Amino acid sequence: MPSRGRKPRDEEKPRGSWAERAADRSPAVRRSRTRGVEKAKQIVEAARRLVAAKGTDFTTQQLVREAGVAIQTFYNYFPSKDQVLLSLMEELINESCAVLERRGRELPDPVSRLRYYIRALIDTVGTEGAGGAHPRFVTTEHWRLHQLYPEELSHATRRYAELLIPEIRAAAERGLLRPVHEEYDAWLVTQLIISVYHYYAYAPLDAPAEVLADRVWAFCLAALGGTPELSEGPI
Repeated sequence: MPSRGRKPRDEEKPRGSWAERAADRSPAVRRSRTRGVEKAKQIVEAARRLVAAKGTDFTTQQLVREAGVAIQTFYNYFPSKDQVLLSLMEELINESCAVLERRGRELPDPVSRLRYYIRALIDTVGTEGAGGAHPRFVTTEHWRLHQLYPEELSHATRRYAELLIPEIRAAAERGLLRPVHEEYDAWLVTQLIISVYHYYAYAPLDAPAEVLADRVWAFCLAALGGTPELSEGPI
């Protein structure tokens, strides 16, 4: 899911995917970059299975056993278990955003796509991932890892803001929205979505998820300079 990390910059140096960065840590990458990326993915997928089964209550030894790799191989790619969890967090966010983006292509205009991107995440509050671990894993680990690796977590959650920016810009060009600063406004919307998602990972719903999604969308629409008649349906 979307971090209350560093504020957005107009330009940010590309850092590659988490798997590429993990592969770059290994001396073996000079021999086979593709193999290195696949090995890093193998370790992170093992962490995903363990998180689904028991949350983060597993040791590095259990992780390497689940991944089927030697402990030295693990440390070639990841300095610590925390780095694996950061990579898993980034992978979960990337997967969610890829689904949103694919489905958003079916919508006819930028405001409809923004509405979908914002409402879709809030619509999931109060639900559980595999073994009930996913939303609470994201929430708990987000805040713990944010204290240790704010830059890395900000990089991971920026993926969601990058979905919003072109739609905000396109809507502004059509006179449908009046944002103050497209990138910063997208960052602020991302922080709101993170806060709501994290709150309801533990707190009981005080309204149906659909109602909460409508309220969050109405707030974001007003903040971006839209009008109430844009709140539903294609333009």
